[in-house]
Amino acid sequence: MSQSGSERKATPEQLEIATLLLELGAVSVSPNEPFTWTSGLKSPIYCDNRLIISTVDQRRRVARGFVDLMKQNDWQPDLVAGTATAGIPHGAWVADRLDLPMVYVRSAEKKHGKKNLIEGRVPDGASVVVVEDLISTGGSCIKAAQALEEQGAKVLGVVAIFQYGLPKAAAGFAEANLNYSTLTNMSALLDVAIESGRLSAGDRASLVAWQEDPAAWSVRHGGA
Repeated sequence: MSQSGSERKATPEQLEIATLLLELGAVSVSPNEPFTWTSGLKSPIYCDNRLIISTVDQRRRVARGFVDLMKQNDWQPDLVAGTATAGIPHGAWVADRLDLPMVYVRSAEKKHGKKNLIEGRVPDGASVVVVEDLISTGGSCIKAAQALEEQGAKVLGVVAIFQYGLPKAAAGFAEANLNYSTLTNMSALLDVAIESGRLSAGDRASLVAWQEDPAAWSVRHGGA
């Protein structure tokens, strides 16, 4: 199973994308004043990769990076699938670069019309790469991959911009026997944040503790 694991030494490309995210404010780190997620969990990190779509050079860099990841993994898809909603624009830009058709996968079936879960045509036996913006627990893109396979596709893997490197995600992908690869990860982000003076070594330790057990970290910091 291929993955850009946070335990490996960061590559120049991962450091470049991490820098891009920090400079855009797409990823914010604040271990002393944590963010509150929808679930009520406290977190020292918040990711909003949607900011990338409002830029031109940065979104092109991300699309180029996704194509490079596919080449590195020897994934040669017939079709690109974006996940709703944040993966859709990136999926479209990747499909355009590869001159391939695209579909997108909803988080749930429509409540009207044909009640589609997948929008667009999925040819039987088509090889597909799923494009996501962020992998946290991995649940949404694993669900999207399973929906595509139920439609007769062969999912080669998932690509995403950033991953938190949570054990739950790694376990979920392993259980689903699904490959994934990301442009950057927590380790690279922390390296850049410390080098640029955004974080201290002590802050890094706090984020690593969160990464290892988000629920326990949240409780210690007043969250659910």
